Amino acid sequence: MPALKVHHIGYLVKKMEAATRSFEALGYEITQPATYDEIRKIHICFLEKDGYRIELVSPASEDSVVSGLIKKFKNSPYHICYETEQFDKDYQELINGGFVSIDTPTPAPALQGRNVVFLMNASMGMIELLQSENAGS
Repeated sequence: MPALKVHHIGYLVKKMEAATRSFEALGYEITQPATYDEIRKIHICFLEKDGYRIELVSPASEDSVVSGLIKKFKNSPYHICYETEQFDKDYQELINGGFVSIDTPTPAPALQGRNVVFLMNASMGMIELLQSENAGS
């Protein structure tokens, strides 16, 4: 069984600045200002409150990886990200355990270039797997 640690909850948002202000009004603090991810064509901002980290994800163009999701789900949470020190091993264990990879592991600019991959599970929806800063294979 993979040893995974919750890293963040991902929120889809149409308007990054408005969403950021709304979360700040609830007491969240920006821990990483909006960053552009040109691979996925999205803007990403991280905020924290009471030990909880959220990631705001906003499409930067009509062909971004989340454009279809934002049209369907509007502003809403849509994934939980799990961090692992054994990225390759845990990724394979998730695949073997019934998760389906919906992309390939790629570096995430907003996460210091660490690899991420998104997976789906019919019983629980989408998760993101994040390579830990001190990860091995």
